[in-house]
Amino acid sequence: MPTYIMLASWTDPGSQKVRESPRRLDIAKKALFDMGGEFKAFYMTMGEYDLVGVYEAPDDAVAARFSLLLGTLGSVRTKTLKAFPEAAYREIIASLG
Repeated sequence: MPTYIMLASWTDPGSQKVRESPRRLDIAKKALFDMGGEFKAFYMTMGEYDLVGVYEAPDDAVAARFSLLLGTLGSVRTKTLKAFPEAAYREIIASLG
């Protein structure tokens, strides 16, 4: 299954209700699971982003739907990166000739 890295920042409303963040994470995890995906790792971070998640989803459409769903909840803004594991990275580079 493809892997995605989610970089998230709390919105002002999300920051004001930060104590509810663990509950919102549980809701997000369930929503992703219901779409056929799964979180592999989750971190609260310091710096430009407040949260980083690593998750798997069946395809890009599911990852996009998940990102859009998170946006509609209004607590975080996200950026999503598609991640290629080392074996795929090596195959891509080798295919350059």
